Amino acid sequence: MHKDPHLQARILVEALPYMQRFHGRTIVIKYGGNAMVEARLQEQFAHDVTLMKQVGMNPVVVHGGGPQIGIMLERLGVPSRFEGGMRVTDAVTMEVVEMVLGGRVNKEIVQAINRAGGRAVGLTGKDGGLLRARPLHRDGVDLGLVGEVTWVDPDVIRLLDQGDFIPVVAPIGVGSLGESYNINADLVAGALAATLKAEKLILMTNVAGVLDQDGQLRAHLEAAEANRMMTDGRIHGGMLPKVQCCLDAVAAGVKASHIVDGRVPHALLLEIFTDAGVGTLISESP
Repeated sequence: MHKDPHLQARILVEALPYMQRFHGRTIVIKYGGNAMVEARLQEQFAHDVTLMKQVGMNPVVVHGGGPQIGIMLERLGVPSRFEGGMRVTDAVTMEVVEMVLGGRVNKEIVQAINRAGGRAVGLTGKDGGLLRARPLHRDGVDLGLVGEVTWVDPDVIRLLDQGDFIPVVAPIGVGSLGESYNINADLVAGALAATLKAEKLILMTNVAGVLDQDGQLRAHLEAAEANRMMTDGRIHGGMLPKVQCCLDAVAAGVKASHIVDGRVPHALLLEIFTDAGVGTLISESP
């Protein structure tokens, strides 16, 4: 683990009961934001995921890569167009998406985990028929090869878990005719968590979590209150789809969903292994 003795000591003091509680359980992690682009945070994330596997959990990593796709498209002179915050994906753009997500970004994460002592294997949703997809239609806008998940075949993930490997999944799905689809990584993580009956879904992002009207972090939200906050506008903008993803996962049987600030050192371990956590936990209402 990246050297930070005070933080490590805090985590280890509280960790043992959580290690026992979550032994053998699946934790799906959407990896994105600053944690994915800052070298120090990349190293910490790789060590944290490796530690989770070493203490008996089954982490499954789903990664994004929007900024990296944008940089490559610009370098190749391919224009980017967005509708409702989503990248319109034609055939040429899809080729770049596959190259960047399924190639460069995925393999960088795999290599980082392997350097940290883990055994990671990179996948896209096309491998083993993991993610079936169809075109995503939103407000009548044609987004091209932007997709939504219609079916998850978890067999390849379960085989990797049983072999003590850490699956690292790029959010690319396959259509009924073999075509590729660019899928939002949060949605892929949520679909995997639901299908795998995960103990937790964790979305790593660039904000502290869900904030109240006074700008204070809400450490825990039950589903009913989260829905009210979405309805009355207290949850808005880019946080809306993340909270909805968490709510969908919880409704599908995931024990708890978390929105975590990936800029915090060892945010993943702090959220799982400490009482206070560092983000917002969303659970089903009693």
